[in-house]
Amino acid sequence: METATRMKMSTTPDYLAIKTKQKAAWGTGDYGYIGTTLQITGEALCEAMDIRSGQSLLDVAAGNGNASLAAARRFCKVVSTDYVPALLEQSRIRATAEKLTIDYREADAEDLPFADASFDNVVSTFGVMFAPNQGQAAAELLRVCKLGGKIGLASWTPGSFAGQLFKVVGQQVPPPAGVNPYTTWGTPAFIDEQFGAVASKIEVSQRQFTFRYYSSKHLLDIFCTYYGPMVKAFEALDKAAGVALLNEIEKLIGQYNRAEDGTVVVPSDYLEVVIFR
Repeated sequence: METATRMKMSTTPDYLAIKTKQKAAWGTGDYGYIGTTLQITGEALCEAMDIRSGQSLLDVAAGNGNASLAAARRFCKVVSTDYVPALLEQSRIRATAEKLTIDYREADAEDLPFADASFDNVVSTFGVMFAPNQGQAAAELLRVCKLGGKIGLASWTPGSFAGQLFKVVGQQVPPPAGVNPYTTWGTPAFIDEQFGAVASKIEVSQRQFTFRYYSSKHLLDIFCTYYGPMVKAFEALDKAAGVALLNEIEKLIGQYNRAEDGTVVVPSDYLEVVIFR
């Protein structure tokens, strides 16, 4: 019995250590430079949720604020959270420029500093999916959402360009042991497992976001300069391994690119989910 207990403890991920590294990675580079290109997904999610002016809305792992701004444009009472203060500041600057009112709070998606049933709506676009303790993060979304409220999610699917990009990088820089792939959130089975028993209804739609860049080199330059997790991945590799990873990513871009004029037009599937409490 004692041996079995030790084995179980040894296989439990150190979530705090993982999040500490993640926080450093997301704080590296300038994710907002890439994140703003995803604005349309925040707008689409707010429309899919049919949110109403005056309702309260919590954006979890909000990053540079795409969903937060979309909700504020619809006159919701928005609280935007992330564990990287620099990303919240980028969102604050955007909101100020548009004269939008948003309350900003530094917060961990797995331990939200809000009372039970605090919000009419809870959302996350390509954010909460990166929380290492996926069950705990899902439980927190449910906890802070009012009965009769809605939870809206946008998450990359495993077979999408973004999902395959995570996989390619992970082959060179393995993710923490015992942690499910980020794209688990982009599967209907996971959504049903985490939310099915307590939801009155779940609407699941497969959507596409299209990455558009001048060329493969342009996309690589942007991601290797501004996307913190990728910057950290290349820092962990020697020169030969780094070149090999670049080649693999460029090959992946070629597989998904539908442009024939030398530019990059890469569609990437994501799961749009609306959970009714």
